[in-house]
Amino acid sequence: MSVAEQPYHHGSLRQVLLARAESTLEQDGVDGISLRRLAREAGVSHAAPSKHFRDRQALLDALAESGFVRLTAALERAVEEAEPHARARFGALAGAYVSFALAHRELLALMYGNKHAPGAAPQVVAAGHAAMDLTVRIVTEAQAAGDIGGGDGSRIALVGFSTFHGIATLAAGGMLDGAPVDEVVTAASDTFWRGLGPRTEADSR
Repeated sequence: MSVAEQPYHHGSLRQVLLARAESTLEQDGVDGISLRRLAREAGVSHAAPSKHFRDRQALLDALAESGFVRLTAALERAVEEAEPHARARFGALAGAYVSFALAHRELLALMYGNKHAPGAAPQVVAAGHAAMDLTVRIVTEAQAAGDIGGGDGSRIALVGFSTFHGIATLAAGGMLDGAPVDEVVTAASDTFWRGLGPRTEADSR
């Protein structure tokens, strides 16, 4: 090992490379990421990253997967800390999603870009579904309790998730006309939930 190279335990180098990749992503965009650049910045040989990532795409997939894992963890924390009823949990999830999206704009774009790309890596797709699954669970549990109307819980969750993502996109672009983001999120969440309404006899037919 040369004097310039840094010693890393086998597992820690992978985390170092992912952390540096995310930093580069936020500063220079996805085009700024290369295994050679990351190796140089980490102080390891050019061949060292290949022990963890077979190529650049594998690195980007790992970064996207890690992002989804972190997003899901943030959503779960918010839901656990919310008041124990579905509407509050849904609102907490909305706020946590928008906060994560605004704090990690480039990462979020990479996450969804990789998840929906042709031939997407299965582990990225699975990690992406986990965040949506939490939303579906909140909706379907509320339906089972009769708090909201029936219908396809997965579709309802998708519409809600799309609403959160849209708010984050508008906020990131400075297109909320000065309205506080948290107030917009709360209003959207409450309006969406009220629109679902309680279960009626028609929902059971």
